[in-house]
Amino acid sequence: MTRAFRGLLVVLLCASRMALAQGDFHERSLVMDAHVHMTTRSLLEGVDIGDRTSDGHVDLPRLAEGGVDAVFFSVYTPEAYYPARYEVKNTFRVVELALQQIEKNSDLVELAFNASDIERIADSGKIAAFLDLEGPFDLDGDLSILQALYRMGPRSVQLTAHNYTNQFADSCCDLSSWGGLNERGRRVIREMNRLGMVINVAHGSNETILHAVSASEDPVIYTHGGFRSIIDIKRLISDEAARAVAAAGGVIAVQFGNSFNNPRYFRWKFDGPPVADISTKLGRYAGMTIADIDAELATGLPFVTSTGSVPEEYRMSVDQLARNIDFGVKLVGEDRIALGSDFDGGPLLPREMKDASDYGEITKALGRLGYSERRIRKILGGNLLRVIREVAD
Repeated sequence: MTRAFRGLLVVLLCASRMALAQGDFHERSLVMDAHVHMTTRSLLEGVDIGDRTSDGHVDLPRLAEGGVDAVFFSVYTPEAYYPARYEVKNTFRVVELALQQIEKNSDLVELAFNASDIERIADSGKIAAFLDLEGPFDLDGDLSILQALYRMGPRSVQLTAHNYTNQFADSCCDLSSWGGLNERGRRVIREMNRLGMVINVAHGSNETILHAVSASEDPVIYTHGGFRSIIDIKRLISDEAARAVAAAGGVIAVQFGNSFNNPRYFRWKFDGPPVADISTKLGRYAGMTIADIDAELATGLPFVTSTGSVPEEYRMSVDQLARNIDFGVKLVGEDRIALGSDFDGGPLLPREMKDASDYGEITKALGRLGYSERRIRKILGGNLLRVIREVAD
């Protein structure tokens, strides 16, 4: 055996031991994801979240395999329901469906209302579901609807109507109506503070995020996205807004997709930034029944980007994603960064990840960057748990 070959074996053995150690460490850590689409397929396809599916990114078995202990269980109402004002009806039916699915799979998952619940449920070996509304609870910001939803279980709400500007908060991806938040939006924030609900500023305009941070007595969370310094589009958070969220004790959660993290893929995929004023594209839904909208949206499920349609040279590695996470740490500090995969929300994942079962690849990649176990634990779930404890416990 040559000296060079012995040296190679030593390197490979050390790498193997490090990977095993990181895998064990991942399993021992509290892993929480700030944005996972769990209900859309249940609503439109009748999929049970407790059953392993052969496509898409996520279900309870694959979350368990990925060592995930808790998720912001996204209750999603997309823009197609807005023109005919079905947003409230859809939100209530999807919340109810989420509760039914959680109850049906009570051996695997349990509803959490606060950080203490999350810790207790994770310690029992189940996955904690922390309900988060994505899209409008009501386009007009009716506080009675917010209060009724709170009684049902959601403890986190997105301010904007996804990529659409509602009657109280400007979206990142629509025309500005309020210059950020108006007084109605500030009333929504005051009520969420009173109730103990986490304020989700993802999809907000830069001004909306800054206004929300200023108006809220509690820290806010940017649940899924990337950094505008890496890809310059308004959907991603600016350095200014990220620093503001962090300075107020909040957290920025990094999404896993190439579109938000890989400039090379973005340049190949898109001919310039997305056009604003999404409202001009929604008119055809105004005369449709909710059943018709359901049927049309179902044709696009699961909401994932096919890897077969993307040349390998344009896909990022998990190490590139880890470097973007590290960019966030250097920007706002290790106590202010978390993970928000957006599983089944459309992202093209890094090469090493096919679905939620590969969550541990993130832990390995951060370890390869030289992150200590203490720092990785914060990013995997500790930072999110701290904010939830401050807001909801």
